[in-house]
Amino acid sequence: MMNEEIITLLPKRKKGIWKIVFSRFGLMVVLLILEIGFLVSIYHWFSAYFKIFTLVQAAFSSGMILYLFNSEMESSAKLTWLYLIMLFPVPATIMLWFSRKDVGHRLVKRRVAELIEETREVISQDARVLEEQELIQSGTDDLCRYLNRSGCFPVYRNTEVTYFPLGEDKFRALLEELKKAEQFIYMEYFIIDEGYMWGSILKILAEKAAAGVDVRVMYDGMCEAALLPHDYPKRMAKLGIACKPFTPITPFVSTQYNYRDHRKILVIDGKVAFNGGVNLADEYINRKEVYGHWKDTAVMLKGEAVRSFTLMFLQMWNLDVKEPKWEEATLCFPKECAEGYVMPYGDCPLDGEKVGEKVYMDILYRARSYVHIMTPYLILDDELEAALVYAAQRGVDVKIILPGIPDKKVAYALAKTHYKALIRAGVKLYEYTPGFVHAKVFVSDDEKAVVGTINLDYRSLYHHFECATYLYRCKCISEIEADYQETLLKCREVTPETIRQEKLSYKVMGAVLKAIAPLM
Repeated sequence: MMNEEIITLLPKRKKGIWKIVFSRFGLMVVLLILEIGFLVSIYHWFSAYFKIFTLVQAAFSSGMILYLFNSEMESSAKLTWLYLIMLFPVPATIMLWFSRKDVGHRLVKRRVAELIEETREVISQDARVLEEQELIQSGTDDLCRYLNRSGCFPVYRNTEVTYFPLGEDKFRALLEELKKAEQFIYMEYFIIDEGYMWGSILKILAEKAAAGVDVRVMYDGMCEAALLPHDYPKRMAKLGIACKPFTPITPFVSTQYNYRDHRKILVIDGKVAFNGGVNLADEYINRKEVYGHWKDTAVMLKGEAVRSFTLMFLQMWNLDVKEPKWEEATLCFPKECAEGYVMPYGDCPLDGEKVGEKVYMDILYRARSYVHIMTPYLILDDELEAALVYAAQRGVDVKIILPGIPDKKVAYALAKTHYKALIRAGVKLYEYTPGFVHAKVFVSDDEKAVVGTINLDYRSLYHHFECATYLYRCKCISEIEADYQETLLKCREVTPETIRQEKLSYKVMGAVLKAIAPLM
């Protein structure tokens, strides 16, 4: 079968060593080793001048501390850098300079800014929608105005939303919608991995490309380090599919590697869009068990709001295109009769705006009855933790579902460092006993919800390109809450007693790594 033939074109999986080498962690290790060697050499050959060297180093560290206090950096990140500079002045200072000077990605940053500015008016906001009383009373109109500071993210009526409580539900719908494609298929995913899921999709993509459909696939460049071969775009081209990685791994050191494309977008003909946490790999549809049962979620949009996801895809696709075109984002189709409002939005790490975090905080601060959250990671900055605590302390029912089986033990240990303070404030925490929760869901007051790609950790909130779908009074919100309650039945509650009984290894790991959490 064609599906089998396509899968066999791919080589065996490569190890992700480059992912470590070109990460901030890898660079920090290299710099630390160099400093240790430097200090040993200094002491050995210039022991008579070691006191002078110590004084110079102290003065240098003091200057760096003053610089940090006067910078616009988030407070928890300042504490992390202070800690590192006091312990390892030379490598920590080089690393700080390296990250603050945007080494290696200034061109990307400039190009992203140009494209966002160029497309700011491509999709116009219907002023009548923004002035509707429902939106004003909920504050969604203010949120829309804020979002449009960083991009083109209108709020829409006339969009039907389908919620998928599992990755396999999305997968079935995705295949059916792909088969209907007539004009174009745009796919942008953080992870693509060979297997049943991607093979099934690729079979349809190849057939559609052969029939003249414009098929474009974009994946994060880290896939080349761990999952896909470097010549994968050429292999796809033989099938008639345009394909490119976002900032692929190349052998030079750059802060560009921190800014990954974590988004999951599929747009078909400008009529249908998919968004959510589900990547294109077998574990996401429980075809392959990696960390127990994989709980993930997604949404499918049909109607006007699809334009925003079309535009988001084109902005990323056109980063290296000299004369970009945006016509597909302005296509008009018959309106879908549907309840509520839909606002797709993106978060760019290069503009200084923490859009994903601000949307979550807006929901927390405006909530009256409840905010129910699913997230795979919980590595919070001060602002977001304060918002969660404040919501609980004023009587809002704040619940968070986290994984029972972690995919990353370091992240799991760091999440547990927040447990005590959150529970003390009245936030209720639960761990999904069957396996791993990869869903990124907020649902509040039976009125508002967000389903997207944005985790509650520094990576998503500060360093990744992300996207999500904000929903207000849509019919599917009751289904999202029902799914939450059903998932809750499969969870164990975190209590002061379970925290005391936690493994010592997690307690030690969390305590040690807490100091450098913003760098994780």
